[in-house]
Amino acid sequence: MTLNLSFLLAFFATLAGIFFLAWGGKVKATSGIEFALSGRKASSLNVFGSITGTLVGGASTIGTAQLAFLYGLSAWWFTLGAGIACLFLGLFIAVPLRQSQAQTIPEFIAMYHGERVRTAASLFTAIGMFIQIVAQLLACGAVLAVLFNLSIAASATISMLLVVLFTLGGGMKSAGLTGMIKMALIYLTMAVAGVVALDLAGGWRGLTDGFAAWPWFSLFGYGVKEGISDLLSMLVGVISTQTYLQAVFSAQSSAVARKGSLLSAALIPPLGLFAILVGLYMRQTMPEIESALALPIFIMMNLPSGFAGIAFATLLIAAVGTASGLALGVATTLKVDLLRHRLQQKATELLVYRLITLAVLLAAFLLLLSNLGSAIMDWSFLSMGLRGATLCFPLLFAVFLPQTNLRQAGFISIMLAPTSVVLLGFFPVIDVPPLFFGLGLSLLVFILTLLLSGKKGIKPDQQS
Repeated sequence: MTLNLSFLLAFFATLAGIFFLAWGGKVKATSGIEFALSGRKASSLNVFGSITGTLVGGASTIGTAQLAFLYGLSAWWFTLGAGIACLFLGLFIAVPLRQSQAQTIPEFIAMYHGERVRTAASLFTAIGMFIQIVAQLLACGAVLAVLFNLSIAASATISMLLVVLFTLGGGMKSAGLTGMIKMALIYLTMAVAGVVALDLAGGWRGLTDGFAAWPWFSLFGYGVKEGISDLLSMLVGVISTQTYLQAVFSAQSSAVARKGSLLSAALIPPLGLFAILVGLYMRQTMPEIESALALPIFIMMNLPSGFAGIAFATLLIAAVGTASGLALGVATTLKVDLLRHRLQQKATELLVYRLITLAVLLAAFLLLLSNLGSAIMDWSFLSMGLRGATLCFPLLFAVFLPQTNLRQAGFISIMLAPTSVVLLGFFPVIDVPPLFFGLGLSLLVFILTLLLSGKKGIKPDQQS
């Protein structure tokens, strides 16, 4: 790939501007609570930026264009599901989470299901997020390798350094601002690419003449079961991941948390439609290319070189931001839930957060370099399974039935469901996705407990 001067200048200027915002001035964290939760002073725009800065990454852009190239409109499930998940978060979950004054999901769950669930919930969810960090480092490295013809080791090293720089400056305090800038750049990139693709395809008539209504313009083009499964996976994933809910915990009020979540719900789904237009156009004109390259090739071939430089920097930042948010989520979970009794000195709290975050990133980097990357990708379904099976129903029952004593059910569910996910992941003896098996088992535990108890328990604030 030949890169001219205008491309390179735009590419590096965009990267430099984003990283300056992540480290500069008023967004630089000066305490542990600012690093982890923005000092609980985040505005609705900051909450929106923090959620979308992590949730909108390579899957919303490159991945959606790739799926559209293969299946058409069915590719919309990721961004549409993300929007519906944020809508559910804003309408039902954000307010009770923010009112609890908790810092992590395991901490919130422990208020209702007892402290003994906290350690297990933290471990399972931290491992799940950690697996996804490795996947995001691979995504960052892929962009760099394609652009600059680098080796895997070199591109992985640069990716690691970019994520470190993006994360360690302001933490959650800078995540909101950089997330908003990143979202603006992604919207600009995808809107321009989508409009240009639609124009080159001959408008909507050109696309409909070139593709059959089924399966290319159906949400269920690759299967009803698969579409519903993808939607449920997104709903579970968003409400079961510390990284996304940390934005809610950082809001200055419950109303602000809700507003930021609803803003995310409104603005994420349209991104997928722009990517779908690109994927369909590339399928129409260059069906022989590798599907994963649909968006990158389109940008290089059809957009001005300076704008293409901004676009590629934006795609790289999208993956970097997601890895950064995941690392911050893992570090906060480890610090607040697992090390809360050992690292309590306020004077060193910020340093501790940064050291734990750096350790998490280094561990992911070493795992990547040890040639286990492909295995991690093969097992990446365990990430969603571990987080979802561990947290989804314990969290939902705590929110919707807060006066019911379900401590025993919470303990059994959090110990049993994620363990079943791991076992089924390595030993697939039945044809059921590990995530849904774990979720079903978790729900069964709660339903049986409700049926057997037949009476109200004590209030959460009366539990020890």
